[in-house]
Amino acid sequence: MDLHYRQYGSGPPLVILHGLLGAGGNWVTLARRVFGAYFTVYVPDQRNHGRSPHADAFDYMTLADDVEDFLDARGLGRVHLLGHSMGGKAAMEFAVTRPGRVERLVVVDIAPRAYPDRHTHILDAMRSIDPTAHERRDSIETALSARIADPKVVQLMLKNLDRGEDGVLRWAVNVEAIRRGYSQITDGLETWNTWDGPALFVRGERSDYLRDEDMELVRSYFPSATLATVPDAGHWVHADHPAAFSRTVLEFLGIEHPGHRFEEHRP
Repeated sequence: MDLHYRQYGSGPPLVILHGLLGAGGNWVTLARRVFGAYFTVYVPDQRNHGRSPHADAFDYMTLADDVEDFLDARGLGRVHLLGHSMGGKAAMEFAVTRPGRVERLVVVDIAPRAYPDRHTHILDAMRSIDPTAHERRDSIETALSARIADPKVVQLMLKNLDRGEDGVLRWAVNVEAIRRGYSQITDGLETWNTWDGPALFVRGERSDYLRDEDMELVRSYFPSATLATVPDAGHWVHADHPAAFSRTVLEFLGIEHPGHRFEEHRP
């Protein structure tokens, strides 16, 4: 799987994996303006997302395989690995199955447990709309808003629209493959391998994805794991409070006195 990616900065390698229905573009601002000051940052679109290829297989073992192929294709050995939500589970799967390839692990607002269904209604709403039948994005927004009450969710879905060279709107994500594989994405890790390296789990104070009681399970996989909470942040921790999030991550990655001037911006 030849993943589309963006690359910024210089220094030790840091790979960032986005969440479900996201794309590497969600991380461009932080990757370029903050992390790129200290690391060579690689931000791939995971399979079935963004500009990366579509394929039927969609589970964490496959996503971890993609990461390994991505590193091998660029001659990267050990890397710092950061993943948010679905990307965090993919990062965990990669760390416990390829322990020699990860220097430090950052998992953002997700635990290695199974989760309830939070996205089927979103995927079904996307499946119900044929973007090629619409000439304008705002007409798709109107159609989505009739099925999804939360305007923030609607805006997330609209970010997955792409207008091809022919001018026709399409979903950039492989909605059908994601819908078929969704039950595997909500599952917990299925391996009992462990990874003993330095691991940081970051959560948003207002999010319920990573709970205090989850840390016992987390440490059964990652015995050295530590937990950090970003105040007044939700599940999209890096977007809600990028300055606090970035400081927390950089300090964990060994940048004790970050010289970058942080700004409260949205990626």
